[in-house]
Amino acid sequence: MAKRATRRRPRIRSAIVLRWLALGVTVLVGLLYVGPVRSYFETRSALAERRAEVEALRRERVRLARRLAASTSPEALLFEARRLGFVKEGERLFIVKGISRWRAEQRRTIEPGG
Repeated sequence: MAKRATRRRPRIRSAIVLRWLALGVTVLVGLLYVGPVRSYFETRSALAERRAEVEALRRERVRLARRLAASTSPEALLFEARRLGFVKEGERLFIVKGISRWRAEQRRTIEPGG
């Protein structure tokens, strides 16, 4: 029986060594995956940010396109020309002076006790 006991010990030791070796290889493989997995999640986060930025820029582009279309309409051009003081051909331009003084006088006459 002594012979059997001596034969089993090397087998038990070799099984323990193999288990530790397998555990070591598994830990090493896990450590090798940490960098790429971290990079993946960082890249995914950056991609989500860029997609949100692109969507915001698309909405801004649509808003600006609508504004451009509205500003180039004949009505908008006429309004802006009138605001700048342009007059249509054939119209007479009247310049009225003293409007602020007239408004002040109107306020005084309308106010009670005035």
